[in-house]
Amino acid sequence: MILFEDALKIVLSQPLTMEGEQVPISDSSGRILAEDLFSDMDMPPFDKSAVDGYACRLSEIFQKTGLQDVALLQLIETIPAGAVPKKNILSGQCSKIMTGAMVPAGADGVIMVEETEMAGEKLVRVSCENTGTNICYRGEDIRMGDVVLQKGIQITPAHVAVMAAVGVINPLVARFPRVGIISTGDELVEPGVVPGMAQIRNSNALQLEAQVKAVPALPSYYGIVPDEGSSLREIIDLALADNEVVLLTGGVSMGDFDFVPAIMQEAGIEILFKSVAIQPGKPTVFGRRDNRFVFGLPGNPVSSFVLFEMMVRPFLRRMMGCNTAPLVLTLPMGVDFSRRKSIRKSMIPVILRDGAVFPIEYHGSAHINAYTIANGIMQVEIGITTIHKGELVYVRPL
Repeated sequence: MILFEDALKIVLSQPLTMEGEQVPISDSSGRILAEDLFSDMDMPPFDKSAVDGYACRLSEIFQKTGLQDVALLQLIETIPAGAVPKKNILSGQCSKIMTGAMVPAGADGVIMVEETEMAGEKLVRVSCENTGTNICYRGEDIRMGDVVLQKGIQITPAHVAVMAAVGVINPLVARFPRVGIISTGDELVEPGVVPGMAQIRNSNALQLEAQVKAVPALPSYYGIVPDEGSSLREIIDLALADNEVVLLTGGVSMGDFDFVPAIMQEAGIEILFKSVAIQPGKPTVFGRRDNRFVFGLPGNPVSSFVLFEMMVRPFLRRMMGCNTAPLVLTLPMGVDFSRRKSIRKSMIPVILRDGAVFPIEYHGSAHINAYTIANGIMQVEIGITTIHKGELVYVRPL
């Protein structure tokens, strides 16, 4: 049995990176960017007005009149957004300008329309304080050639906006890993079947399929395999031929019918670890065959859920070159917490509320219902049996 931290290091050190593929920008949100992106222009590309108002020689007005005095300016043109100014601003002149429009030459500021009034058909009365230029200057956000997005980020809607602004319409992203899912156990039936005596519905497969899609990656389900070695060996070989990663659930513990690690070895898979000091999830197996990887996850649904979130999800993201570490929050306990055993690191379903952590009623690794209301997983380290209200704990948001 190895520490969870050591197991995770082994998993994340595997040298497999997905190749890249170009996708339309409209399909890129959620993908992992596979190249640095550079700006092809200054942003803003010209000096533009930050407000609706009047472009003028602002410094000249305040130099001559002082802050509280009134100035009269001659109106020479109106500049809508998207238009190029036709006239330069000379002394005593102004141009009406809209938000986002190009500032005309000769102007060094824009007076907000709220601080002006018309004193005639072509005369503008100005009364304001010197509070700034109200100009967004060319290149103040981004310079041509700057890196605007770095390789390894997971693309968000904000990133999509940046790509559109710099003309990247087909970004290079990491190809989705293909993930095979296999369930083992004579007691399992599919969700659409009414279980017989001593049978249960297979919730793990659909749970893992949903978790894989959320990474995002591409799941394929290979069905339920009975507790019999030759059938499992055949399905493992098939799944490894089609996928970069295979997830098995069940058959990894120490019972008479828990034969998954032995079958993995028969299939030529090098076992890198097969027991982790974590609760739930102790009998977790990880191995590789060439550039294919296999996780043997416990059959209890909470165990498979938690181990996926804490270990498999980071692995799949690392395969795609993601350079963003999972978010871990440090928050105070909202109530006292205790547990009886402390020889393993515990993962506890919690609710994050009002800036504090509240454990959920939890009956063990079969109690997947607890995770229907949880929005975080609290980590309780080895050797700790009691955490008092107000003490800080680490929580992985869900």
